[in-house]
Amino acid sequence: MTTTPASPASPANAALPANAAGTFLLGGDLPVSRMGFGAMKLPSRDWHGPACDPEQSVRVLRRAVELGVDHIDTAWFYFFREVSAHGLIRRALHPYRDGLVIATKVGPGRDPEGRWLDPADREALRAAVHRDLRELGVDRLDVVHLRRMPSQSSIAEPFAALAELREEGLIRHLGVSNVNEAQLAEAEAIAPVVTVQNKFSVLDRTAEQDRLLADCTARGIAFVPFYPLGGSGVPDHPALRRVAERHGATRAQVMVAWLLALSPSVLAIPGTSSPAHLEENIAAAALRLDAADLAELEKLTVSAK
Repeated sequence: MTTTPASPASPANAALPANAAGTFLLGGDLPVSRMGFGAMKLPSRDWHGPACDPEQSVRVLRRAVELGVDHIDTAWFYFFREVSAHGLIRRALHPYRDGLVIATKVGPGRDPEGRWLDPADREALRAAVHRDLRELGVDRLDVVHLRRMPSQSSIAEPFAALAELREEGLIRHLGVSNVNEAQLAEAEAIAPVVTVQNKFSVLDRTAEQDRLLADCTARGIAFVPFYPLGGSGVPDHPALRRVAERHGATRAQVMVAWLLALSPSVLAIPGTSSPAHLEENIAAAALRLDAADLAELEKLTVSAK
């Protein structure tokens, strides 16, 4: 697979804020803005609550699309009590406009009280894909990621189950999440992988993740960092403050812009249930960090390793 560089947005969409970082050709046939949206925090701000206002979450989703977002990342296990990310997405955006890519994840499970279950076996994975089809209201899922759980050293068997569903026409493209280089190679030996989703940020970066990112960039695979802001609140680090002050930006915007500057294969999916934070996050697509900014932030990543 050859490199798929970021390209400018089409003239019709160029003025939309989410397109300011260009686009990426996902899987060779799905052009998406490099600034997307993550749905994890739509039902609640944390796995254990409190619940978010579903009406506000619906408004956030609709506003994200108005701002040019055409790549939404979700998962069935993003829920709090009776409110799910899938349900909110369907309520806000169905019938989906042409060009809107919804990527989901399967593998983990949660019981009605939110407790994590063992990784899904082959039959449970098939059931999960059919459930996602029903809940999102589609005939085929654009992208399905296999989310590896910490107890899984190999992903060959569950990924093969998803590859079968792809052959059946229920999935367009496959991705992997929370994997290392060996597990990515396992998956690619079974079926094409179009995305890798791993935890990665300016303060959570490892040599192995750097190698994975470089490999994805060289081969035209999208690298989609989750927890792009660290996962536990935006850090108040002096280097982040200095770069933010130079650009009249926020620390969160600098962290997202840093990810987008690393590689044309990076797709950003910051998530929120706040309209104000949504606008802030998407505005980061237009933030251009210079060499001095990147050098200052590089010291941060080295100290975090």
